[in-house]
Amino acid sequence: MHLDVIDLRRFYYQRALGRVVQRILRTRMETFWPPEGVTGMTVAGFGFAAPLLCPYLAPARRVTALMPCPQGVMAWPSGGPNRAALCDETAWPLDTGSVDRLVLLHGLEVSDHPAALLAEAWRVLGPGGRVLVMVPNRAGLWAQTDATPFGFGRSYTRGQIEAQARAAGFVIERGVAALYIPPSDRRFWLKSAEWWERAGSRIAQALVAGVLIVELSKQVHAPVGPGLRITVPGPLDVLEGIARPRPARPAGQGVGNGISHGSRRRPAGGDAGTD
Repeated sequence: MHLDVIDLRRFYYQRALGRVVQRILRTRMETFWPPEGVTGMTVAGFGFAAPLLCPYLAPARRVTALMPCPQGVMAWPSGGPNRAALCDETAWPLDTGSVDRLVLLHGLEVSDHPAALLAEAWRVLGPGGRVLVMVPNRAGLWAQTDATPFGFGRSYTRGQIEAQARAAGFVIERGVAALYIPPSDRRFWLKSAEWWERAGSRIAQALVAGVLIVELSKQVHAPVGPGLRITVPGPLDVLEGIARPRPARPAGQGVGNGISHGSRRRPAGGDAGTD
């Protein structure tokens, strides 16, 4: 079940709880990828990742916010050239291997074809590229209510998201949890959100967190298999262009000019005779 882009925009940009969520997730993301560390890279987001991409607009070479067709698209960023694009969730308008950093927010859990979505993420990432997957935590409070976008779609356990990522060919790098406050607009929870994040990451881990964040990488290995052959040049191939040695003729056998071993060339103009 896909969310509507209007509802997502209203939550993250107009609702106080959404602005707190945006700040928490962005801070978590920057601990993985500091903005100065992506200088000259290509950064992309899929789903509704636009609120998290703003810190990378200046240092990155290119930043793109991809939004699936059932969700809809909005112009982003506000007040600047548009960097958002509407696309099919399994056919992104990006070249193969062109992305260095990718974040999925409100993308995987609502996808109709999660395996194909991860395969598309694998395609657009370059060798060594990394992706952050943010999904609702099945054990958390946020997945139990539809008052926020994290209550829609399928929720995950840490083991489930890692198994699905491995099946798509990704390598698991590390993972954390976020959103330890209840999904409430009460002023107390909003004001103490930062404290709960620090305390929760030390004590509860993923027990009550609302979101699981897993970093994956694309590692491309050298192709191997019975159909591949390795050609090693022989010594004479290395010395190609140099005359190959010829075996010595047996003693007493004449050479091509009719002179045998032990014979002596006579001076030019000398009389023929015997020694």
